[in-house]
Amino acid sequence: MNKFEKKFLEKIINKYSSNKISTDKYSLSPFPFESSDIIKGAETLLKGKITMSEITSKFEKEFANFLGVKYALMVNSGSSANLLAFFALVNPENKKKIKINDECIIPALCWSTSLWPIVQSGLKPKFIDVDIKTFNLDLKSLEKSINKKTKVIMAVHILGNCPDMSKLKEIVNRKKLILIEDTCESLGSTYKNKYLGTFGKYGTYSFYVSHQITSGEGGMIVCNDLNDYKIIHKLRAHGWDRGLNKKNTRNFNFVNSGFNLRPLDLTAAIGFNQFKRLNNMKKIRQVNRDKIIRSLRSSPDWSQQFTFLEPIKNLKPSWFGLPILINKNFLKNKDKFLKYLNKNGIETRPIISGNFLNQPCIKLYNINQNKKLFKNAQEIEDRGFFIGLHTNLIEKNKLKFLTKNLLKI
Repeated sequence: MNKFEKKFLEKIINKYSSNKISTDKYSLSPFPFESSDIIKGAETLLKGKITMSEITSKFEKEFANFLGVKYALMVNSGSSANLLAFFALVNPENKKKIKINDECIIPALCWSTSLWPIVQSGLKPKFIDVDIKTFNLDLKSLEKSINKKTKVIMAVHILGNCPDMSKLKEIVNRKKLILIEDTCESLGSTYKNKYLGTFGKYGTYSFYVSHQITSGEGGMIVCNDLNDYKIIHKLRAHGWDRGLNKKNTRNFNFVNSGFNLRPLDLTAAIGFNQFKRLNNMKKIRQVNRDKIIRSLRSSPDWSQQFTFLEPIKNLKPSWFGLPILINKNFLKNKDKFLKYLNKNGIETRPIISGNFLNQPCIKLYNINQNKKLFKNAQEIEDRGFFIGLHTNLIEKNKLKFLTKNLLKI
């Protein structure tokens, strides 16, 4: 596409897109695309190469290089990335095959598709509580929960934060366990200069709207072992070996079971273009987070209404949103307060899904058979909510609007 064509398309984009941020609202995520993202997608459409092809492959290679891993495989969502990770564990080709009903430890504060791939692959989920300071796996509870049936740990890196990865890896190695990292909310966070998602056997990422980068839908799964990569590559698309076995002359050579979790080159083109801006967007989110917290704490109306999630030591976070805990003296107003915020243009979300043991599906599948209570996950659900962190620098009037209304609790 030449310069004239791009300028023409930019005019159309500016006419129809909603990228002008309203001064009287604070959404979870404003219009997430720059003109260049849409142009990259449009070029793919115009060329007629919508399905997974060269752009997807190039994105995968750049993603792997950026994270410092050997292999990256793009899929149609972060949920699908989790699905691939667990079905790869129980696959006959896996060198250390995990058996049906082996246990996988998972934090009580998680997303639904952090959990369901464990169940769907035939493993038994074992919930543990989280650390109230990190919102992540409580490592003391983790140690106590490991038994002979425990084979896998599913770490869910919450909103850019993580547990102490040095201690977690020490436990994993000592107990000879497998670590899967759900990094769908934490792309770009580094612990001791190593990216989250690269500590375990598989790391998964999401490119859904409002995440660190977005392609609308999409995700990535990474690993360092060639055999692991070959398994997820086959499982991603029907179980065939296309793209792996160059000696094979058959186009439809099915060598394993499989799904159809392929992305589009269209979404890869958009996501890849955003990926080039990841570090810059990460910095802006950090600046905006600091400004919002500083504005709240310096307000004459500040009365310790909230506490904020702080990054653990040795972490350089890539924030997804701004998690907030309402202090207990103001907790009686929570429901009314959140309704007020959303009604007045400040979009809020619960922290992940809250204590997932409270979700109706847990009873449907009879997962919490021991009726265990998880104190910290419950406290985070009871006290917590989060607001978005935008990738454009927050304006003074927006900051004032946000501070004024948040402190109305």
